[in-house]
Amino acid sequence: MGLTEKISKLKQEIGQVIVGKDLEVELMAISLLFNGHILLESVPGTGKTMLAKSFAVAIGGEFSRIQFTPDVLPSDVTGIQFFNPKVQEFELRPGPIMANIVLADEINRATPRTQSSLLEVMEERQVTIDGITVPLEEPFMVIATQNPVESQQGTFALPVAQMDRFFIKIVVDYPVYEDEKRIMQIHRGNKKLNTINKVFTITELEHLKASLNDIHISADIEDYLLTIVRMTREHNNIELGVSPRGTLALMKASQGKAFLNDRTYVTPNDIKAVAPYVLGHRIFLSIEGSLTKTAEDIIKEILDSVPAPVEAGANG
Repeated sequence: MGLTEKISKLKQEIGQVIVGKDLEVELMAISLLFNGHILLESVPGTGKTMLAKSFAVAIGGEFSRIQFTPDVLPSDVTGIQFFNPKVQEFELRPGPIMANIVLADEINRATPRTQSSLLEVMEERQVTIDGITVPLEEPFMVIATQNPVESQQGTFALPVAQMDRFFIKIVVDYPVYEDEKRIMQIHRGNKKLNTINKVFTITELEHLKASLNDIHISADIEDYLLTIVRMTREHNNIELGVSPRGTLALMKASQGKAFLNDRTYVTPNDIKAVAPYVLGHRIFLSIEGSLTKTAEDIIKEILDSVPAPVEAGANG
């Protein structure tokens, strides 16, 4: 079974319990291939948690959930060293971060101190507990959910450093009419997660990740991508533009999009398809800009204004 068939199967399996999320599943698959983390944002009740759980089951990974509240401490996330009186020694008690797919549910309800406990984990894929560094097993992905900050009480905006560590951000919309009707039918049938079959093995995932190195990016496409990024740093309505980490994320996501489309080279359309999800959460608008536009509006303006290369083939 080729990659395209595998992704179709992944969508099909997850679609048994959650409807109308094909795009989200595809973006999550791209993130997984590049060891990227995901931020899911929407109002409560739109299936963010179920989507994360279903994804973990379908890729055969160990799933863990952390329900963030203001009283959650960093040690509740990472784990602790505790004294075992039976053996008269300190022992490591790993926290819920030790899993393949970690759901950080309502991450913006945690205090900044607790949020910062994820910085090392997300960037270096290791956790330090009382001076002891423990590497995390592959694959490892944090899927964080948050409700829109501006409409919720008792939330803490994620710091810039943490936002930049999310490979992509997906805003989960309300389902369309037919999808919501299908959701009702599924829940009448009481579908369970154990009805989802595993689509990938860990070995297959590692093989696919190695294949991504063969996705070609021509000099013209590199220039096109860099022009888009640099315009975020020069735009009058943007106070803080995309970082070099964001540049690399856009490059990788574009390669992933080409890979999922069974191509060995990146086109401008690949970049346009993933740019809103990769760049939108990495720019911060000026006060004047935020009065009339959103980050998504400005990313669209930039994409529309940058001329795409005419020749964008494998040998471009």
